[in-house]
Amino acid sequence: MTDFRHVTEALSVSPQIELADVAEAARQGFRTIINNRPDHEAPGQPTSAEVEAAAHAAGLAYHHIPVLGGPGPDQVEATQRVLAEAETPILAFCRSGTRSIVTWSICQALDGADRGELVRQGREAGYDLSGVLGG
Repeated sequence: MTDFRHVTEALSVSPQIELADVAEAARQGFRTIINNRPDHEAPGQPTSAEVEAAAHAAGLAYHHIPVLGGPGPDQVEATQRVLAEAETPILAFCRSGTRSIVTWSICQALDGADRGELVRQGREAGYDLSGVLGG
């Protein structure tokens, strides 16, 4: 079972999920999944199509916004759209959860969120955002 790390009431992040984790996410009340992992990044990881099929079977919305390295403007813009429109709570994942929380935190900072508060939220979820956001 994957580690769903609570960041806010609307968002949790996670390292790579398995297909069985999708049903567990639905059982825990998640409404939307964001996959920030490119397909075929590592042997054996489920493909986006497989996770999407599992999400839809579990009644969840699904968005694939692959981030390779750090998020660029296209990934940030796509994530901002999903965050504005998707049903919450949202579960975002990548290999370790770092790309997911970094992308989310950039979106929040661009929307005027306090960077120190974002760093604190990241730290409480087990991620160091100080190199991305300062503070």
